[in-house]
Amino acid sequence: MELRTLRYFVAVAEELHFGRAATRLHMSQPPLSRAIKQLEADVGALLLVRSPAGVTLTAVGTVLLDEARALLDHADRVRVRVSAAAGVATITIGILGDGTDPGVARLAADFSRHHPGIDIRVRDTDLTDPTCGLRAGLVDVALTRAPFDVTALTARALRTDPVGVVLRADDPLADRDGLLLAELSDRRWFQFPQDTDPIWQSYWNGGRPREGPVVRTVQECLQAVLWNGTVGLAPLGHDLPAELAVVPLTDMPPSRVVAVWNEGDTNPLIRSFIEIASSAYRR
Repeated sequence: MELRTLRYFVAVAEELHFGRAATRLHMSQPPLSRAIKQLEADVGALLLVRSPAGVTLTAVGTVLLDEARALLDHADRVRVRVSAAAGVATITIGILGDGTDPGVARLAADFSRHHPGIDIRVRDTDLTDPTCGLRAGLVDVALTRAPFDVTALTARALRTDPVGVVLRADDPLADRDGLLLAELSDRRWFQFPQDTDPIWQSYWNGGRPREGPVVRTVQECLQAVLWNGTVGLAPLGHDLPAELAVVPLTDMPPSRVVAVWNEGDTNPLIRSFIEIASSAYRR
């Protein structure tokens, strides 16, 4: 199995849709479909069940997804360590599944213009690690959302966004102008895996223990709402499918976009990144 093919599979498995996965991978859909079919032939088992609405993972696909994530994380770690040993001028940026944020686009343009000779690498991460691989040594700096455990880390706030609850468009509460957290107390909420940062989990659960399906990605959150009527929270201002609606939560603390790096890291590229990010997110 090639690492590239495993990355293709992880994208499809997380997006649960070939079209969205192709967009995320910056490629067309036909070669992506061919690559997944070849992977299934190599494995000797069906990995995905295809339907007009999208795809679902088979039992074999679920196992491969866990293993592929571990292999790709290890490969990224090797790449970072080798580059550091070689003294190559690189910076690896972790982004928490929010690459369409206009602040990210402005930051990318500004940083590239200021550092034309630098090898810039981006690591897109799911919702289970708010540090985007920073603690694991996979990235130098992360663009993410607070709150989470910042022990031994330094964070710079870039922007605050109000938060709303994502509901099915036909939900009785979907037409409201605003809601209180208490009005959702009888609902099931999506959960992150058990080893996820508890401060992060608590925030996206509205500050109290909840029950509901375990998710890892933004798309899995949206699908949990669509299929199970699960409560999901999201920063306001993001596009949603027509089948979903978002209602502002009037008593929910706003979500802070932050840049985070390891405390005491003196890499001048990181300092420059933070200053350029602060300016890009103010515009």
